[in-house]
Amino acid sequence: MQNLINQLEHSSSIPPPAKTISNRFDYNRVLQFLDQKGKELYGHHFQVQQEDIPTILKLAGYFLQDSELCNDQNIDLRKGIMLTGPIGCGKTTLMTLCRLLCNQEDRFIVKSARDITFEFIQDGYETIHRYSRGKIYASEYRNYCFDDLGTEQNMKHFGNECNVLAEILLSRYDLFIAGKLKTHITTNLSATELEEAYGNRLRSRLREMVNLIGFDMSVQDKRK
Repeated sequence: MQNLINQLEHSSSIPPPAKTISNRFDYNRVLQFLDQKGKELYGHHFQVQQEDIPTILKLAGYFLQDSELCNDQNIDLRKGIMLTGPIGCGKTTLMTLCRLLCNQEDRFIVKSARDITFEFIQDGYETIHRYSRGKIYASEYRNYCFDDLGTEQNMKHFGNECNVLAEILLSRYDLFIAGKLKTHITTNLSATELEEAYGNRLRSRLREMVNLIGFDMSVQDKRK
């Protein structure tokens, strides 16, 4: 990881992007790195889109722990990230790529919200413990990105209905306050839709837990 940071730190031999805020990193190199890794993971058709660069720079600055850029963008490094945007804009792809910018301690798993609810059908309330307790309870990973929050449904286990993701996030909030872990989220939902789906209590907790970074809602579906 340190070698990666050394490669991405600002070099006077390469001119920085016109709107680079930080003096520490050369964000041209960061974008080139993400573009290269995107092609390796998703194929040669992958390309960093010009319209996405402002969003990518915020995410990259956060995951590289660039305090100068984050201060300028009002991003709190103590919190996680909630990445919002329309269907198909590339939220999951970007969060997967940004994992490669994290140091080992902050590395996270991208986990589908729907898959977690299916695990609940099989494993019951142990599923909630699995994703809410984190590394301090001997789990291999403590940080997660819950992907596509809002696409899952309430599930029943032995007749008991449960809003699985809400319970997980509320439990993770307590550990976040204790400084034990971060939570990342991607979602297509607006703040109002999140409140309708999960209630005002969770929406309030999320405001404390995550930085909101959003794609423009006019971004076209890249999967078409």
